[in-house]
Amino acid sequence: MFIAQKKRAENIAEYILYLWQLEDLLRALQFSPEAIWNQLVEPQSALLPEQKQQLFMWYMELVSLLKEEGKVEFGHLQHTLHLISDMHDLHTELLIQPIGKKYREVWSRVGGELPRLKAVFKNLNVTDIEICFRALYAVMLYRIKGVQDDHSQYINDVITLISPLIAMLSDFYLKNERGEVDIYREE
Repeated sequence: MFIAQKKRAENIAEYILYLWQLEDLLRALQFSPEAIWNQLVEPQSALLPEQKQQLFMWYMELVSLLKEEGKVEFGHLQHTLHLISDMHDLHTELLIQPIGKKYREVWSRVGGELPRLKAVFKNLNVTDIEICFRALYAVMLYRIKGVQDDHSQYINDVITLISPLIAMLSDFYLKNERGEVDIYREE
């Protein structure tokens, strides 16, 4: 919760990926309150007892949401998918607005790889930005698990293209959210 709040304020992409990782971690713990407490909360020695209780309740709220949304075995919470949708809308605007000139340059390097990347992800019917997030998350998982397969090297290579794009989009997203940038103004 505390890490998530910090990530949400500083980097929307890291926040989304962090929540996706938590979803999988909660599944791995089989949504067990005891396991969640013992594995995720109790080791947080820097937290006060009240903070530990807050953290535990937040994890349990995530568990409830995963169950309510039918995402017990797989899938991502609507909250993160809505954020990605908002980011895709911003992406679309940056592709046409004058302020997006540098963004379009970065996008031009990624766009050509999207058909192949979509094929790796079995042609999911999702936006280009969600495919980018899925690729970033896949690389995270590959690295955590030490998995090497036919697609992992390709995805690793594409990450060098995707990471700067998502970083730039995240920066625009937060600046736009805080009113620090007007995406419709001339540069």
